[in-house]
Amino acid sequence: MPELTIAIIALAILFDISNGYNDAANAIATVVSTRVLSPAQAVLLSVVMNILGAFLTTAVARTIGKGIVDPTAVTELVIISALFAGFLWNTFMTFLGLPVSASHALIGGLIGASVSFGGFMILNMPGLTKIFSSLLVSPVVGIVFGFVVMSLILRYLGTLPPHTINKYFGKLQIISASFMAFSHGSNDAQKVMGIITLSLVSGGFLKSVEVPFWVILTCALAMGLGTALGGWKVIKTMGVSMLKLEPVHGFAAETSATAVILVASHLGLPVSTTHVIATAIMGVGATKRLSAVRWGIGKKIVNAWIFTLPACALLAWVICKGLYLIIR
Repeated sequence: MPELTIAIIALAILFDISNGYNDAANAIATVVSTRVLSPAQAVLLSVVMNILGAFLTTAVARTIGKGIVDPTAVTELVIISALFAGFLWNTFMTFLGLPVSASHALIGGLIGASVSFGGFMILNMPGLTKIFSSLLVSPVVGIVFGFVVMSLILRYLGTLPPHTINKYFGKLQIISASFMAFSHGSNDAQKVMGIITLSLVSGGFLKSVEVPFWVILTCALAMGLGTALGGWKVIKTMGVSMLKLEPVHGFAAETSATAVILVASHLGLPVSTTHVIATAIMGVGATKRLSAVRWGIGKKIVNAWIFTLPACALLAWVICKGLYLIIR
């Protein structure tokens, strides 16, 4: 039904906006907290680079489009349930000021709605294994990279006066923040591209999971709009509450996270940009001393991560059951 496909696209755009709204902190929290850029300047930079990053590749979109369920085995209502559940979760967590994984929300929602409709048999287990592996490994790589990059900077430049280090790294942080926003767009915007493409295949409008240009453009602009709105509570949590950052720390965290995310995007692996940048910040903070990281805040963030996928799966399962009861 064309009406359902239109509803999916509208919900997908809302989800992408909520994703950008929560994930705005990923690219600009550190550069704002270190006062290298004003909030307005950081948001503008992030919007532009997020949009550009969305055009880098569609490998992640294809993974989402056919790596979780068989595109021909789900209905439009399944996809609507998944998107609605993810949108509700993202919005609620942003209100609480907690950075969450839009990847976990979307994947959890799609799993829950799919199981509600057709049982576990329609899930693509090899594809899910690949996706879960990337989601689990990437935060570990993020914290290791953050620790290593910051350790190298301290080893070779640590004898310089602090004001000299921050003067130069303040300028370098503009570059690292730009690439962080670019990498965010290259991975996160693609997830909704994959969902829209999945719905077009499911509805018979496309024969294969190949992302049309208009879908790329729509998702890029929606992500940019969400970023422009900005979740300032989340930005405070990431850039201020978890660790007292200086420009050199922001540069190290953003550079580490960007490297992990861009490699994942190239390989078609959906990762949580929130997880990667947050753990990179933790890794950077650990080079000062373990107590420099406010692990209590980190624990709240990790708890939100743990509950995101199962909570969205359950929520989508309930929504899908409800929609089919209403239709009957």
